[in-house]
Amino acid sequence: MDSITLATPDDWHLHLRDGAAMADIVDHSARQFGRAVVMPNLKPPVTTTAAALEYRGRILAALPEGARFEPLMALYLTDATPAEEIRRAAEAPEIIGFKLYPAGATTHSEAGVTGIEKIHWALEALERHGVPLLVHGEVTDPDVDIFDREARFIESVLEPLVRRFPALRIVLEHVTTKEGVEFVQSCGPRVGATITAHHLLYNRNALLTGGIRPHHYCLPVLKRESHRQALVAAATSGDAHFFLGTDSAPHARPQKESACGCAGCYTALTAMELYALAFERAGALHMLERFASHNGADFYGIPRNGGTLTLHRTTWQVPETLAFGPERLVPAMAGESLTWRASRRSG
Repeated sequence: MDSITLATPDDWHLHLRDGAAMADIVDHSARQFGRAVVMPNLKPPVTTTAAALEYRGRILAALPEGARFEPLMALYLTDATPAEEIRRAAEAPEIIGFKLYPAGATTHSEAGVTGIEKIHWALEALERHGVPLLVHGEVTDPDVDIFDREARFIESVLEPLVRRFPALRIVLEHVTTKEGVEFVQSCGPRVGATITAHHLLYNRNALLTGGIRPHHYCLPVLKRESHRQALVAAATSGDAHFFLGTDSAPHARPQKESACGCAGCYTALTAMELYALAFERAGALHMLERFASHNGADFYGIPRNGGTLTLHRTTWQVPETLAFGPERLVPAMAGESLTWRASRRSG
């Protein structure tokens, strides 16, 4: 197969940052995806509909002339999110959902939810207004091993939440474990999950073998090979519960290669090439369109995209660094060769 053409895909989990840095990278996503759910963990976080719409305006203004790309905005859920804000968000077609960050779980999550019991009223409002809840599924208890935090979250938080709010639509973002896959599969159609390219391609050896590899550090962290295999099986199965979400998360090189080693893999530049690589290795390229272009739109109840994206079989080298405001950014697989390349999408 020398090329593969898909209906235009969507990215259901994307970090774009803001300002000059965002302007340098937004077209990496726009050239491949028709839409993307943009995460709200800026500083300060995007907690209101008005702030989300202003942020959306900045994203659209940063696009190259003629680019067609629809940012779908998520609001940052806090212990104090007013019920009125949930109603306003429900009435704004540009808002796709509310993001639940357990406080301290990941980058810029300090203002996140400190206990699920503190937001039951907000979850009731989300359920009542039909607004999806997008979940970073990890506990932050320091006594829980970092490799076990997703499984513990599912057991102690997510399972009870699904039972208590039976009509609430929930996305388990960037699922990373066999337990997470099995839980989502056990739920009805109101629960879905996004899967990243880096969790499909790498296990935790990629983070730790030959020294600490900061550009493979993300949250949730890469897991054992058995978990990676479970993710590949889910993504390539055609199961409507699972859909594409890159969780592409840019950090300037000094922030990654430092004592902080900030969490996030920048995959937006080569997103569809990386997914094609993962699906090809699994012998499932014929299932890529369903995962990338159909399942997410169907879950959210919005029309699938028109237009197409074509990937061509060709060998090329990923750049070592990219512009990122006043700094440089190291993309996934920097300096390595890829065997698929996406053309700019049509339509």
